[in-house]
Order: sequence, then structure tokens, then C-alpha cells
Amino acid sequence: MPQKQHPLYFIAIIPTSSVREELQGLKELFRDKYSSKASLNSPPHITLHMPFKFSDKKKERMLKSLTNVAAHQERFEVELKNFSAFTPRVIYADIVENEALKELQRSIVEMCRVDLKLLNANYKNQAYHPHITLAFRDLKKPAFAEAWKEFENKKYNARFLVNSFSLLKHDGSKWSVDTEFSIA
Repeated sequence: MPQKQHPLYFIAIIPTSSVREELQGLKELFRDKYSSKASLNSPPHITLHMPFKFSDKKKERMLKSLTNVAAHQERFEVELKNFSAFTPRVIYADIVENEALKELQRSIVEMCRVDLKLLNANYKNQAYHPHITLAFRDLKKPAFAEAWKEFENKKYNARFLVNSFSLLKHDGSKWSVDTEFSIA
């Protein structure tokens, strides 16, 4: 009998509805105008912990640990300002430097290392760079160049209160919220 694969999860902040809808509209613009639809496989979000596989048998422990992190976190505001890019494929809404956001991310990474024994918290050991991806891996280089001309000087500003973070689960084709954790 084939061995069952562990589900794939990641941890993220999902913006409040009005900001989420604006960002979703921008993702759809990238799909319609620049043929980049991969970002539509997840809701607009700020990643706190990159995707990881985790056993369903141990999920209760993960949920308790994430609930504990949320219980010790205070609400804070996030400001999105303009756009930036990871050349040659990624365009994103940029986030104004935010110590509370960095602290939440550090708390989650530490909890995942200590409680869950996850060791893949950083992508290729790069520093945490919070952002909200609008277009990425399927954005072809010529389309990136054209889109970046449109977005590099475009003004954008939004703010939202972070009063929760979410555990997202992949269903084989897209990501959706599995569990939301309220911040006190």
C-alpha cells in the first residue's frame, strides 16, 4: 500500500477584507494583463512561515502551539506602501518596516523549530522580507519587464489591523485557510 503524503501547510497573515479585495483585484490584473495566475492559488497574504509538510497525527500539537503564540501576541497595524520586485519574476506590494510583524514571525519560527521540530523556516537562509506577492513564478521575463514598467513608480497605500494569523493548507491545487488564530 502506498504511503500517504503528509499535508502541506504554511502560516500567514491574511489582510482584512477591504485590503484583501484590493490586492485580489491586483492579482487578477496580473492574470488578465500579464498571463500570471499562479498567485491566485492562495489568498493575498504575508508569509510568516514558508510551506512545510506535517503529519495529521501531530496536527493537534501544532494547533495548540500556534494558539499559544497568538495568546502572547498583541494586535498591530501593517502598512502597505507601493510596489517592489524580486527580479526577474516577482512583483509584490511592499510593507513598511514593522518591528511587531518581525517579532511575530520570529515567534512563529522559534515555536516551529522548538515545538514542531521544523527546520525549514528560512528560504535559502535569506533574511525575512515581508511582502504580499501579486505575480511570481509563472510571470514570464518579457511580461515581468512590461509589468514592472507599470508598477515600479505606481503609488499604493493601505493599512490594516493584524488581529489574527492563519494556518493555510494545500488541497492539491490551491491554498485555503485551515485554522485562524485570534490575537488578543
